[in-house]
This record gives sequence, C-alpha cells and structure tokens, in this order.
Amino acid sequence: MGIKTEDEAGVETGAKEQRDEAAVDLGKESAAAGDTGSTEDTAAGEDPAVAGSTDEDERADGTVDGGSGVASGAAAIVSAGLGIVSLTGSWVGTVAQARESLFGQLETAQSSTVATQIKQVYADSWSANALVAGFFALAALIVGVAVLVRPAFGNPDRVQAPWVKSVAWAGVSIGFIGLLLAALKYSDILLSMPSAS
Repeated sequence: MGIKTEDEAGVETGAKEQRDEAAVDLGKESAAAGDTGSTEDTAAGEDPAVAGSTDEDERADGTVDGGSGVASGAAAIVSAGLGIVSLTGSWVGTVAQARESLFGQLETAQSSTVATQIKQVYADSWSANALVAGFFALAALIVGVAVLVRPAFGNPDRVQAPWVKSVAWAGVSIGFIGLLLAALKYSDILLSMPSAS
C-alpha cells in the first residue's frame, strides 16, 4: 500500500506543476494591474511631486494667495498722496498763483477801477491756484478708480489685498473732496473775492 505506481506518481506531479503555474500566472496579472493603476494615477496628475510643484508655481505667480500687488499698492498710495496735495496746496499752485498775480499787476493800469484791480491781481491768481488744486484732485480720483477696477480687467483669480483697496478708496474720497473744493473756489462760491462797491 505504501508504494505508489509510476502512473500515480506522474499524475500527482502533473497536478502540482499545474497549481504552481496557475499561481505564477495570477501573480503576473496582479502585478500588471498594479502597474496600470500607477500609470493612470500619474497620468491623472495625482503624483504628489507634480501636485506639490503645481501649488508652488501657483503661489509664485500670486494666483492663489493674491500676490503682493506692488504696482496696485503703489498706485493706491500715489492716489491718496495726490488727494492730500490737492487739499493742502503745492508749490506748483503757489507758483501759478504768484505768476498770475504778477501778470495782473503788469497789465493793470493805475487809472483802473478797484474792481478791475481786484480781479486782475487777486481773483485771477486765486482761480489759477484753484485750477492746479483741481488738477491734482482729478488725478487722485482717476488713479484711485483705476486701482479699484484693475482686478476686473486682469487675472480673475488674483485677489487684491485689503489694504490696497482701503488706500485706493481713501484716495478716491480725498480726490472727490479736493475736486469739489477746487470747483467751489474757482466759481467764487467758497472764499470769494471782496466786492469793490
């Protein structure tokens, strides 16, 4: 009973070889499936290295976290500065006023009436100062509005820094006030010249 015939030994050996071959084929199939999955992940852009570099590139050009906005910030500060100059006055306005006053003195004859002298010496120079102040106020208004509307014409993903918006709004507000005061001064509604009568 303990001795196997040659046929029985061959059948057992053949069955064992078939099981081994089936196990090897199954291992090859699972390995191929694993390689295909990793290839698909890489193609889909799920590779961690690629994803990390993409995030870094986005942060570098400022589309994710807004960037520093150096140009917008500088323009907003310029707008606020121009508005302040329109309210406090500038050397350009002082020179224009002195020049107009000098022309008025040269053109006015001594026999002119008091009203004519007041107009040519003082009122015209006052109007020149108001014009210069209005120019600075208008420039502040334009620059401030340009900073505020700039994101609408640029990259839609770029977020403007809050301080840039605040300074730009300050420039627009001061520019509007300066423009209003300049118009009131020029039209003699505010601080009008004395009457000669």
